[in-house]
Amino acid sequence: MLQKLHHVAYRCANAAQTMDFYTRLLGLELAHALTNDYVPSVKQYDPHLHIFFAMADGSYIAFFEVPMDAPAQKDPNTPAWVQHLALEVKDMATLLAGKQRLEEAGVEVIGPTDHGFCKSIYFFDPSGHRLEMTVRCEQPGELEKFKREAAGVVSAWQHRAARENWPSARKAAV
Repeated sequence: MLQKLHHVAYRCANAAQTMDFYTRLLGLELAHALTNDYVPSVKQYDPHLHIFFAMADGSYIAFFEVPMDAPAQKDPNTPAWVQHLALEVKDMATLLAGKQRLEEAGVEVIGPTDHGFCKSIYFFDPSGHRLEMTVRCEQPGELEKFKREAAGVVSAWQHRAARENWPSARKAAV
């Protein structure tokens, strides 16, 4: 049924800053921009600019600038590291060059972080969206092994979550 990602869309605070960041620092091409006074899916008046950046695989990263709505708020119940967009690069040299380009532009970068099957750097875009730039480094057969074990890992997690008292444990750790 589903074939691949067409686009993922986020809100941006300023489309011009977003365009500069994604084109100049991340090397993406601005592929499309459109404005509309009405949201086609809900037929609601909400003037907006919708911009799309092309990825090498044909998918897009898109942003909406919605000036009539209140500024976006972070979810206070979700840690900042959870919600992020991971973007793959071809090799470690590209990852390190990306880190250098971002840091030279004044962007704070965490990493590289070794996750075993990939290495990543983390940073925020001008609207506060956390991004991950990552390169694959899995061993032969490792991804197939992960796939075979995935359902069991989820099941074990569910059993553990049923036993744990994490909200109070988190408060005690602070």
